[in-house]
Amino acid sequence: MQKVVVNADAAIADIQDNATIMLGGFGLCGIPENCIAALVRKGVTNLTCISNNAGVDDFGLGLLLKTRQIKKMMSSYVGENAEFERQLLSGELEVDLIPQGTLATRIQMAGMGIPAFYTPAGYGTEIATGKEVREFNNKMYLMEYALHADFSLVKAWKGDRYGNLVFRKTTRNFSTSIAKAGNITIAEVEHLVEPGELDPDHIHVAGIYVHRIFEGTNYEKRIERKTVKMEK
Repeated sequence: MQKVVVNADAAIADIQDNATIMLGGFGLCGIPENCIAALVRKGVTNLTCISNNAGVDDFGLGLLLKTRQIKKMMSSYVGENAEFERQLLSGELEVDLIPQGTLATRIQMAGMGIPAFYTPAGYGTEIATGKEVREFNNKMYLMEYALHADFSLVKAWKGDRYGNLVFRKTTRNFSTSIAKAGNITIAEVEHLVEPGELDPDHIHVAGIYVHRIFEGTNYEKRIERKTVKMEK
């Protein structure tokens, strides 16, 4: 039951080259900032990263792209990351672009133990290349496989020493599903509390899914694109 580690470096110590990693967050919202910084320091390479997108040039997964530590990105869009776009177009980075709903469901299915499912998203496009196609009720569907990872990295608002997690508002995004889809799930939290301090009705991810947890530091919580007024 001892899941607490001292910091991000200790939490990701056994992540090695060629690992497949899932990372929670949407844009820069709710990303595991401390774990990403620790991966940069550790210098692991040839990573396959599964995340909705790749942050921005100088923050989030953009830091790992900048240092060429990522071999393959599996995500739903390029977003605001010019370096991601450059590596994609130049062929330096292997990229699997997945419809956002399909990506979310593939991750969710892994956590539920369901190996595959059918979706109409992508039928008749390049997304369908090489995939099984079936017809249900006069509509065509593609078969998609669940997505698993060696490690899942998520960031929550609060967590207790047993690994129970509470996310704050939009930071839940992909993270609640990602926390359930990794062989080893690592959670960094803003506030680490004692068992019993969290209201059971407020817990978003049960501790059974979390293998390591630590209280993070120095969160920047950047905003990807700030809009304060309408442009004329």
